[in-house]
Amino acid sequence: MKLHELRPAPGARTKPTRKGQGIGSGLGKTAGRGHKGQKARSGGGVRPGFEGGQMPLQRRMPKRGFYNPFSKEITAINVSQLNCFEDGDVVTPESLLAARVIKKAADGVKILGQGNLERSLTVKANAFSKSAEEKITAAGGKAEVI
Repeated sequence: MKLHELRPAPGARTKPTRKGQGIGSGLGKTAGRGHKGQKARSGGGVRPGFEGGQMPLQRRMPKRGFYNPFSKEITAINVSQLNCFEDGDVVTPESLLAARVIKKAADGVKILGQGNLERSLTVKANAFSKSAEEKITAAGGKAEVI
């Protein structure tokens, strides 16, 4: 065995420093905190982002817009994407997920009217555009709002 073959490597595993264990340890008495002051006290120190009384960066930066907690994430697809289904099929958000037309139906699905529909389908969705509704009925299908 050679020195470089030692495992774990010498010095790789050091014991954690135990503060306040006497003056011989180098971190005894005040345990590296110095004498008095805010940082020397238990629970002392300032909160994250505190800049010593100067206006913090987060409050200095301009604020724009707002977050709408009531917004809904609607997945939109076009009428032309419904051609992957067979004649007479009932198209629901679940069947769209199964056919991998959409990745997720978070708060609902809206059908838009781009493209042509060559199948007679019963489409059940949360919303339809006027042109999509017209194209579905023109192809001999039904557009039902869930």
